[in-house]
Amino acid sequence: MALDAKIPGGSLAEKWTQYKSKIPLVNPANKRSLEIIVVGSGLAGASAAASLAEMGYKVKVFCFQDSPRRAHSIAAQGGINAAKNYQNDGDSVYRLFYDTIKGGDYRAREANVYRMAEVSTNIIDQCVAQGVPFAREYGGLLSNRSFGGTQVQRTFYAAGQTGQQLLLGAYSALERQIGYGNVTMLSRHEMLDIVKIEGKARGIIARNLVTGELERHFGHAVLLCTGGYGNVFYLSTNAMGSNVTAAWKAHKRGAFFGNPCYTQIHPTCIPVSGDHQSKLTLMSESLRNDGRIWVPGKQNDTRKAIDIPEEERDYYLERRYPAFGNLVPRDVASRAAKERCDAGYGVGSSKMAVYLDYADAIDRYGKQEATKLGEQASEARIRELGKEVVKAKYGNLFDMYKQITGENPYEEPMRIYPAVHYTMGGLWVDYNLMTTVPGLYALGEANFSDHGANRLGASALMQGLADGYFVIPYTIGAYLSTEIRTKAIPTTHEAFEEAENNVRNTLNQMLNIKGTKPVDHFHKALGRIMWDECGMSRNEAGLKQAISDIRAIKTEFWSNVRIPGTSDELNPELEKAGRVADFIELGELMCIDALNRNESCGGHFREEYQTEEGEALRDDENFAFVSAWEYLGAMGFELHKEELIYENIKIAQRSYK
Repeated sequence: MALDAKIPGGSLAEKWTQYKSKIPLVNPANKRSLEIIVVGSGLAGASAAASLAEMGYKVKVFCFQDSPRRAHSIAAQGGINAAKNYQNDGDSVYRLFYDTIKGGDYRAREANVYRMAEVSTNIIDQCVAQGVPFAREYGGLLSNRSFGGTQVQRTFYAAGQTGQQLLLGAYSALERQIGYGNVTMLSRHEMLDIVKIEGKARGIIARNLVTGELERHFGHAVLLCTGGYGNVFYLSTNAMGSNVTAAWKAHKRGAFFGNPCYTQIHPTCIPVSGDHQSKLTLMSESLRNDGRIWVPGKQNDTRKAIDIPEEERDYYLERRYPAFGNLVPRDVASRAAKERCDAGYGVGSSKMAVYLDYADAIDRYGKQEATKLGEQASEARIRELGKEVVKAKYGNLFDMYKQITGENPYEEPMRIYPAVHYTMGGLWVDYNLMTTVPGLYALGEANFSDHGANRLGASALMQGLADGYFVIPYTIGAYLSTEIRTKAIPTTHEAFEEAENNVRNTLNQMLNIKGTKPVDHFHKALGRIMWDECGMSRNEAGLKQAISDIRAIKTEFWSNVRIPGTSDELNPELEKAGRVADFIELGELMCIDALNRNESCGGHFREEYQTEEGEALRDDENFAFVSAWEYLGAMGFELHKEELIYENIKIAQRSYK
């Protein structure tokens, strides 16, 4: 089955403008009678809910946290991309579009990516108006820094807490609408099923996580803004609560899952320290803006970093990729770090780490400051001045590293290693952000649409806010304009009854197993398989074994998991069990997808398909498509394809040299 992405006609640069001018509208009086459910309150969810409520729709927002401010969007601290060209270094909407397509290894949809690049400039203006405290230059203009995969400075930032500040802006807009009574906010609620009536999404079943009560909620449309599924690997940079359950329940109700095997390994994370860990800590990619990455020039070197002279260091990214250096895309930097460590050049007690060194940056900034002050400064004074500049740019990140490791990154290099971070796969959506279930939309990281096989840094915040503020307020009208005659459907409808019973039966089934193994046992076992066989590299034999092993885990889970407590109370273990059950099924699909894609592209690195230099080797003739998987229950999954047609960009082998 070929999928229709509903991409409008016209030239790439005019598609969105022309489409907006012709899209069906809902008049203000009719908006007041249309109800929209938004699941998730991070950047995509909060911005969408605030915008739709401002337009006059009745909106209900659900999040499993105790406050929308706790959404995982706060963890994307490095910055947000926008093609404003404030640095006058040659940036443009087209260049942002091109960098994103190339960074995603030519596996993203042109029309969606161009639209995101086009509205990126509006996002910055919107956020400044909300009071987001972006960093500014001395003269008052907004500051920019570089991120991986680009040769311009287009990343706007607020020190090392950009995601947090952007979320506070969206949260303020959301709270304003809550105050007006246009939004009903239900925190500590988890969506556990989609309700479909006559093929359309008409509501959800949610569990009140405090009381355990199952609730029915109607909506003319449902928006899933529930983030990514990186926690399928158990150890990731994601918040512990981040999960795939909402998207997976939608998948089981008919929403196709796009490119599930495309997961991003972030190269700049604090290395694993032992089996006691439940998550990993991301050191923002913004640190690669000024930091230099290196390993010792000889294998198994046990000397301290400060004792290794310059000539005995291998700045391997600068050596292999001179044009981009330390700012190559994440998938390239991650594989390069793994290659060095596997070859015996790793550092630290585990030897599974590389150095991220700020000595040169501190020296450079210190000299600049001394010159500005007119000082004939000593080396100690230069270091002091340089540290102050670095602290202003990245201070909270340096403090976080010191708190976690006990080491001072101002005095010695950080140790970093790749870790699971972002998922480019997600629910398949068309140009309107609608899934294959009419009336069901997916925004932000929950959909697959904008990043191809690898996301460039600082583009996650851009996509979430583009979808919420500037895309869905237009595109949802195309659907809701046909629903104005649909009255609110009572939640006594048999479809709500059936969905609630389905949820209750699943919860009771898990609770009644009364096995011997805790939920974490299964999550850790799944995570090990996923990291070893479907992580930074994959191969046919490993993926086939992984599929078999995951099916065995699923069988054991449903026969031997132990969940204390009951369903009609606060029960975090029951919450976790449901999420892990979904991760197990998703893990199998991820491996099936990776096995099916006989090529390497972006974050999907099949060992059988690589160049002589160890780079990803695509097969554009056979695999230039989106893998969209349909859930068939006990029969497994069926593959559907959306062919990717490039009319504006010439496909080429990626090179960052």
